[in-house]
Amino acid sequence: MPRGRLERIDSQQRYANWKRSPYAIDPATCINCDACVRHCPPALGAVFNRGFTELYILPELCSGCQLCVQACPVDSIHPRPEWSASTAEDWALPGSHDDPYR
Repeated sequence: MPRGRLERIDSQQRYANWKRSPYAIDPATCINCDACVRHCPPALGAVFNRGFTELYILPELCSGCQLCVQACPVDSIHPRPEWSASTAEDWALPGSHDDPYR
């Protein structure tokens, strides 16, 4: 994992200099195709499978680069200007056996 990602995982903080909002996936319209996972740069590594039926973007790891948005075939990914900190359960995803960016 790139050093910057590790720092954000350790601190559980989003870089203050990232001006774009993080993105979120709408589970009501998502078809779980994993295109967003494949297009998220490994240096960010923000998109995870949370269980078998839900994709999730950790806002602290998302720079707002929009690569996942462009890859989504069903327009399920939108800016999340009002976001809250990820839960301990969500922070268990990076570095786990389910982390696609390891």
